[in-house]
Amino acid sequence: MGPLRLIAKLATAAVSTAAALTAVLMLAAAPPAAAADFPTRPITLVVPFPAGGTPDILARILSENLGKRLGQPLIVENRAGAGGNIGAQAVARAAPDGYTLLMCAFGCTVAPSLYQPPPYDIVKDFAPVAMVGTVPSVLVVNPKVPAKTLPELLAYARANPGALNSASSGVGGSAHLATELLKQRAGIDVAHIPYKGAGQVAADLLGGQVDMYFDNLPASLANIRAGKLRALAVASSKRAPAIPDVPTFAESGVPDFLITPWFGVMAPARTPDATLAALHDAFTEALAAPEVAAKMRELGVETAAGTRQALSDFVTTETARWKDVIQANHIKAE
Repeated sequence: MGPLRLIAKLATAAVSTAAALTAVLMLAAAPPAAAADFPTRPITLVVPFPAGGTPDILARILSENLGKRLGQPLIVENRAGAGGNIGAQAVARAAPDGYTLLMCAFGCTVAPSLYQPPPYDIVKDFAPVAMVGTVPSVLVVNPKVPAKTLPELLAYARANPGALNSASSGVGGSAHLATELLKQRAGIDVAHIPYKGAGQVAADLLGGQVDMYFDNLPASLANIRAGKLRALAVASSKRAPAIPDVPTFAESGVPDFLITPWFGVMAPARTPDATLAALHDAFTEALAAPEVAAKMRELGVETAAGTRQALSDFVTTETARWKDVIQANHIKAE
């Protein structure tokens, strides 16, 4: 081999080696890619609230269908405490591999403003997977309360300051903030009684130990239909199809009173995009499955999987909205 050909061959080899080295360095710097066969083991969906509440109900409706679609079981794990913060923090610290997910709810958008220091950053610590849906917030009372409509309840509260109490499943939850908003908008004096979970609230509400409660419709629907609780109004822009005879707050004389309990699935930040896309597709398909859709409709859930970006935008907007409410009413975690 002549000198010129030898030099050319060596130069080509050097270029190839440099290119290979560059590729290796780029791969090392890039975030981990999702395995082509994801998932290869069970996925855990953490519900950061006690069993029996709406997030738990929706997670279990979805779990069986999702397990079939993903080819691996979807395990629902209740990890309650601190207003949902314990479960949320656990997921935020989990490996970003798609095998640990969070059933996020209304509390995810208020915790950063309610607790100091903030337990997590909903935008920086999590990656959106899919919106599960929204449900109406319905004001229910024990039948012993001498009011069959919202105007009657407000008139009674004004005539008897401090006589009524309103329960919540925890400080800063949707029921608590709804109570504070109603007190502010309607000019009434109602005592707030925080509980440690929706199950305890339901028991005392049915027993008459507490008077009123802003509940997520799926959790109270059976008791409303059975006449064990009286629904006075829904805090949404339109009536709920599951209880069409119950008016909205606007129809009852309290305009612009909107509470949107929502439920969405989040993954730890830095989860590979391909994994997030696979999970989003699976949740979207599960929500559209006839048997799942029928159960959701029966419970009054308005499903809205949408895009991952849409969930991200929604969370950002809701976080800012409730920050204003919390600061204006000087609400603090107890």
